[in-house]
Amino acid sequence: MYSKSEVPSYSQIACVGAGLSAVALGATLKRWYDLEDIRFFERHPTSGGTWYINTYPGCGCDVPSALYSFSFALNPNWTKLMPSNQEILEYVDNVLDTYNLRPKMTFGTEVVRSVWREDANRWFLYLRDLTTGREYTHECQILFAATGQLVEPRPCEIPGTLDFHGNIFHSARWDHSVDLEGKNVVVIGNGCTAAQIVPALVNNEKVKSVTQIVRTKHWIFPAPNFSYSWVLQWIFRYIPLAMRLHRFHIFMIAENDFRLFPMTKGAAKLREKRRRQVEKYMREAGPEKYHDILIPDFDVGCKRRIFDPGYLESLHSDKVLLTDAKTERITAEGIETDKGFIPADVIVLATGFQTNKFIPYMDVVGRNCESISQHWAKYDGPAAYNCSVLSGFPNFFMLLGPNAATGHTSAIMAAENSINYALRVLKPVLDGNAASVELRAKAEHDYVYWVQDALNKRVWNAGCVSWYLNDKKWNSMSYPWTQGHYWWRSFFPTWSDWNIKSSDRGSMSLQNLRDYLAKVLSSLLSK
Repeated sequence: MYSKSEVPSYSQIACVGAGLSAVALGATLKRWYDLEDIRFFERHPTSGGTWYINTYPGCGCDVPSALYSFSFALNPNWTKLMPSNQEILEYVDNVLDTYNLRPKMTFGTEVVRSVWREDANRWFLYLRDLTTGREYTHECQILFAATGQLVEPRPCEIPGTLDFHGNIFHSARWDHSVDLEGKNVVVIGNGCTAAQIVPALVNNEKVKSVTQIVRTKHWIFPAPNFSYSWVLQWIFRYIPLAMRLHRFHIFMIAENDFRLFPMTKGAAKLREKRRRQVEKYMREAGPEKYHDILIPDFDVGCKRRIFDPGYLESLHSDKVLLTDAKTERITAEGIETDKGFIPADVIVLATGFQTNKFIPYMDVVGRNCESISQHWAKYDGPAAYNCSVLSGFPNFFMLLGPNAATGHTSAIMAAENSINYALRVLKPVLDGNAASVELRAKAEHDYVYWVQDALNKRVWNAGCVSWYLNDKKWNSMSYPWTQGHYWWRSFFPTWSDWNIKSSDRGSMSLQNLRDYLAKVLSSLLSK
């Protein structure tokens, strides 16, 4: 029970989550405003977010390390173009230490509920210590949700899991206590995660056999995952701008791929050309007997592409079986399918995550006692203005919120865009000139349907089975333009879309607002 007599702790800013987006927030607050009055609350025992959760064999990033890093903390020490999860965690730890963020983080703590108190212009957070069960409260003026996009594993929908005598677990909950020696391992799923797990299992000499059950097809691109030589690392470390130019070059290559996504004649020609290239690679790299199972019949770009980490080559191994059999039931000894029985000692569910869902585990209640779930019920799925803000929820921002990221480039860039936008809008509050900033309802409505209309003209909504869409064909997962476009929108807030409540609880006058915004613009241009 939450004690009414216990005085809540307080920080000007609170952030739910301690993954990469949260780390970027803490560092940017320090860099821009020299502000350290922030508390982070994280459910897990440490920071790292998705890279703490995902520890399966072969786990790594499929975005180049130079781009999958913070713009303010470029790393000359990356060993590969596509880094492993362990290398990313080491990088994050270094940033945490550089900006002294670890002491501001409370781990093993769940934020159960967050409520906006209009009388106090504050958010009240109801917390639970997941180890002791202790319940307590925390207050803040500004609340950020950095809870991630792909958080909750998709539940297993195959009947009979409790009958299985072996070990069964989701890829994001990998059980490292399970000994794979002499085991028949079945991997269900064939997305990006499975493409990393399968070759890792094949290369593990202890594993007896690997059977992969393919549920849907994916375009598998060649991945130039080269190692950085000590010469390149030296150049990045000591030659001015070399590392930033390398990052910009990779960014431009990634952004160029956005040309594939519009539903136009020109983009269709580009997709067809890329399709021929990728299909040629898949036919040459993968076993001929599996071509019908592997090669899609839909447009390149409709689903998130897979960069091949050695997956197609691993399918040539004698201990691999690839099948598109439909699973019917899990039994004590394996899996029954429409094509026969598959024996299994270990079943790995590489079935992805619940998508088009945001801010799991926490109930957020804004003005007039409206919860986020009630707010989103007016749409066919989650949505937010500039991918981060909701009307009726003052001083509240989501990082990597609805529609923030795209599959062709770095999610960290999208997170930084969200952070930079939020801190520009919040400057009146951070400077003490305003008590709150709140989005106008019409601005949210117009933006949300503008985004959905644009998404209907992109290949992601073209009809293939994709985790980008929910069952109502609402897309909360993709940004319909380039990340360069998102950066531009985030650099120049549309102030007419906002209500700014002055710190004396009145409304900021138009002249005062103009004077203040002139100072804000001057400050931004000087950064």
